[in-house]
Amino acid sequence: MSTGSPVGSHRVVSPAGALPQAADRLDPDPRIADDEVRIRVERLNLDAASYRQLHTAHGGDGDAIRADVRDIIERRGKMHNPVTGSGGMLIGTVDAVGPRSPLGLKVGQKVATLVSLTLTPLHIDDRLEQWDGRSEQVPTSGHAILFARSIAAVLPDDLPEHLALAVLDVCGAPALVRRVVARRADPATVAVIGAAGKSGSLSLAAARDAGAATVVAVVRDEIEDARLRWAHLADDIVIADATDPLRLARKVDKALDGRGADVTVVCVDVPGCEHGAILSTATGGTIIFFSMATSFSAAALGAEGLAADVEMLIGNGYVPGHAEYALDLIRGNAHLKDLFIDRVGEES
Repeated sequence: MSTGSPVGSHRVVSPAGALPQAADRLDPDPRIADDEVRIRVERLNLDAASYRQLHTAHGGDGDAIRADVRDIIERRGKMHNPVTGSGGMLIGTVDAVGPRSPLGLKVGQKVATLVSLTLTPLHIDDRLEQWDGRSEQVPTSGHAILFARSIAAVLPDDLPEHLALAVLDVCGAPALVRRVVARRADPATVAVIGAAGKSGSLSLAAARDAGAATVVAVVRDEIEDARLRWAHLADDIVIADATDPLRLARKVDKALDGRGADVTVVCVDVPGCEHGAILSTATGGTIIFFSMATSFSAAALGAEGLAADVEMLIGNGYVPGHAEYALDLIRGNAHLKDLFIDRVGEES
């Protein structure tokens, strides 16, 4: 191939004129353009919302989940769940680098892609036979293509690969939380909804790191409550159903002495959490939506209908320096690291 489009539009099979993320199908031809990079894929990490949808749709049947994911990749030339609209990311080894690639990668480097699988040309050659369909992390063999405007991080030597993959999958969350909390004039109160998950626990640590006055973790049950109390990542922990807006708001208000949070972070991988987040946020506060299960129309219209003067941000997964910051949080907090190991150890 000659030099391609830096955003990968030359890889779009259909529809004509679409960018890779919005495309129905991509071309994962292993021959690279002058500004592309080919990765030998070793493991995929499905995003939480996508895996939950697949697990629910197939009643937890691992064989059926595996068959569905394999069909999506083979049919679309990428891992782009048509129900959730989300994908995940991957790790692998740099296999070939075009002479005009600006990514600075070298053949033989082990890397994690920091762009979504929904826009990454992907081919698998093992029919996912190494995966039992029962975890978000998918060992596999194949290749993927990075464009000139893609992002990738060289995997660190001091962390296990499956742990680094889990951290890098959600590294945009803590970086944006740090930015939003740190820019407020006074120390902020922060509520993280879905705090026991990967992005949630990192967001708790980032809020603390940014100087939050109070950090409240919202979890779904006693098991998650016990896990976070052991990790000491929050000042208070609230057990609440994030899809029950009135009860959620009452519990968050109580934890914050009668007022909503200055910053509310939504990391729940199920739909229907928008209104509860709005009601849990103080006037003039900020809501950061990180979940791919979020309905942004429900959030916008709900805030309007509730006459809520709140700023709402979409966590787009990219903040400059986000990968190293997330890894440094893990390195610097033994409890957070153990929490991640406990979670991904079952998925490795």
